[in-house]
Amino acid sequence: NFNELLRVIDSLQLTANYQVATPADWQDGEDVIVTPAVPNEGIEQKYPKGVNYVKPYLRVTPQPNK
Repeated sequence: NFNELLRVIDSLQLTANYQVATPADWQDGEDVIVTPAVPNEGIEQKYPKGVNYVKPYLRVTPQPNK
């Protein structure tokens, strides 16, 4: 499926450029997960749209490039 291929490419580019991960069944424009490698210090500057702390290890933010 060509649409699935484009979705995967979009996800990989987001991960490479913004240090985020995309959840299962993610679609372009939906919220993404901040990777554990990003420290809490300075996170608000890196993701100015805000970060939702669901759990200490699970941080969600709006898609950075939208």
